[in-house]
Amino acid sequence: MRHFGHLPPDIRKTLFHQEPVEFTAGSPARTLAVALGATLYSPATRPRLAADVLKQAARGVTSMVLCLEDSIGDGDVEAGEENLVRQLGLLDEAATAGADLPLLFIRVRTPGQIPDLVRRMGTAVHRLSGFVLPKFTEERGIPFLEALNEAEGDCARQLFVMPVLESPELLHLESRADTLAGIARTVDKYRDRVLALRLGVTDFCSAYGLRRAPDMTAYDVQIVASVIADVVNVLGRADGTGFTVTGPVWEYFRLQERMFKPQLRRSPFLGRAEELRTALIEHDMDGLLREIELDRTNGLQGKTCIHPSHVAPVHALSVVSHEEFSDAVDILRPEQGDGGVLRSSYTNKMNEVKPHRAWAERTLLRAEAFGVAREGIGFVELLTASLPQT
Repeated sequence: MRHFGHLPPDIRKTLFHQEPVEFTAGSPARTLAVALGATLYSPATRPRLAADVLKQAARGVTSMVLCLEDSIGDGDVEAGEENLVRQLGLLDEAATAGADLPLLFIRVRTPGQIPDLVRRMGTAVHRLSGFVLPKFTEERGIPFLEALNEAEGDCARQLFVMPVLESPELLHLESRADTLAGIARTVDKYRDRVLALRLGVTDFCSAYGLRRAPDMTAYDVQIVASVIADVVNVLGRADGTGFTVTGPVWEYFRLQERMFKPQLRRSPFLGRAEELRTALIEHDMDGLLREIELDRTNGLQGKTCIHPSHVAPVHALSVVSHEEFSDAVDILRPEQGDGGVLRSSYTNKMNEVKPHRAWAERTLLRAEAFGVAREGIGFVELLTASLPQT
């Protein structure tokens, strides 16, 4: 897999100063956690699930969650499991024939589903990267992680987990500190299996009967913003003890891909930038774009997505700009090991070597996964190039 690998090589050469690197499901966890990007959720009950996965992979999706939890009804779980096992078999056949698959995860409801599904999948389980664990706390999380150990013993391979932090105990002020401490103890014990932590902001809002409007971000909902800040404070530190924490879901999707197709047929991908920018704002995407930027500003990487139209904006805004890359490289030069202050190569800011080192390291890790844009190439050019043109 490679971010933007679905684009022709000549287009990538035009866009990137440094192209994204290739990675596989067997790449180091540190690489995979950043490379998750826009993780697209899909109900496990979809009758053409395998075909949907292959279609999205061809459009640049690199991670997907096949959901048996909140996205399907309580009465559909058994049918969802049966469909999931069948569709994973089809994906195994497609991959054996040469098709590219994204990183695949299953969101389960109960711990017992993990070893049960692994056994039922048979040899197709080697196409699975892991499981998403709902409403994760220390008390509820340990049984899931013990079930993972059992499943790994059955299939003789390593599987990752992505706990979802969405429980009321985490939201409520009187129980938040203890809940966070318990989560930290649990994920630290299973550190080599925890790929990333995901935020369940919809559940947070639900606890207070809230729903953000399409022009509002999660950070405009103060009670939600406070939880995000505390999660990053405890679990997202850059001192080696932290984990990748992913951005919350964006639930609006009025934007339709077809609205871009006429302009893409009429013009090369570098043209009509202002028209595209206006279209994004008019179709309720302005809130999503602001939230993605705020995610990164607040220490989050990647994003949970429930609609394919969200993937390209998330990935376009994940590309490291040429200016960011230049600053990061300057800060991490060996001769700067003793610290000091540098004028940026763009001559518009101060780069202080010691305080900015952790930022620079994270930036170069993101540059490996998403690439570095050429000087003068921005979000609009990257997004326009990524949109389907047929």
